[in-house]
Amino acid sequence: MSRSVLKAILLVLMRLFYRPTVEGAERIPGTGPVILAGNHVTFVDSLFLSLVVRRQVYFIGKDEYITGKGPKGRLMAWFFTTCGMIPVDRDGGHGGVAALMTGRRVLDAGRIFGIYPEGTRSPDGRLYRGRTGVARLALMTGAPVVPFAMVGTDKVQPGGTGMIHIAPVTIRFGAPLDFSRYEGMERDRYVLRAVTDEVMSHVMKLSGQEYVDIYATKAKAA
Repeated sequence: MSRSVLKAILLVLMRLFYRPTVEGAERIPGTGPVILAGNHVTFVDSLFLSLVVRRQVYFIGKDEYITGKGPKGRLMAWFFTTCGMIPVDRDGGHGGVAALMTGRRVLDAGRIFGIYPEGTRSPDGRLYRGRTGVARLALMTGAPVVPFAMVGTDKVQPGGTGMIHIAPVTIRFGAPLDFSRYEGMERDRYVLRAVTDEVMSHVMKLSGQEYVDIYATKAKAA
C-alpha cells in the first residue's frame, strides 16, 4: 500500500472518530523546506500531525519501532515508515547529532521536518524548555519555522499508555518564523537559545500550556 493511500485511509478514520479541528494549516508553505516545531504531550502527536498536513511530514523516531520481529514487528515497521518516520538510534552517545543531521538532510531536500523541541513528551501536560536543535536546523538550512500546538491529544492517549480514547483534538499552526537575520551564527549559543526561546514562546501561545523553564528530562528524573 502506498503512503498516499495509507494517509487517505487514516484521514477518513480520524475524521470519522475524532473530527479534529485544524487552525492555520494554510500558514504552512506549499513548497520548500519547512520546520514544524511544537509541543509533545503523547505518542499519537506525530500521527495527528502527519494526517492534517497536506504535504508529507518527516520526523525521527526510535529505531526500536521498526526492528521488531515477526508479523507484528514488520507491520509496525511498515506503518511508521509509511507515515514518515525516519529511525534513529537516539540512545547512543551520538544520538543528538544523528537526529540533527537527519533533519538537515530532510530540509536540504526541500521537505517538511517535524520536531518537538522539548526533546521528549511532557511528563505532566506543561510546556518545558526547548532544546536548541530546532534553532541549529533553522540557521543551518534557512528553513522557516512554523510553530504548532497539539491540544487534546493527551486525552486521546492519557499518560502515554497504549489505550486509545475518543476525545476532541485541535491542532493549531502559527505564522512562519524567519530567522535569516541570524544567518551564519549557528555556533553562537546565545543566538541558539534566543531563537529556541522565541519558538517556544509561540508554541506556548498556541497551546495555552503553562511554561516551565527547565528541561522535561530533568523534570522526569525528579
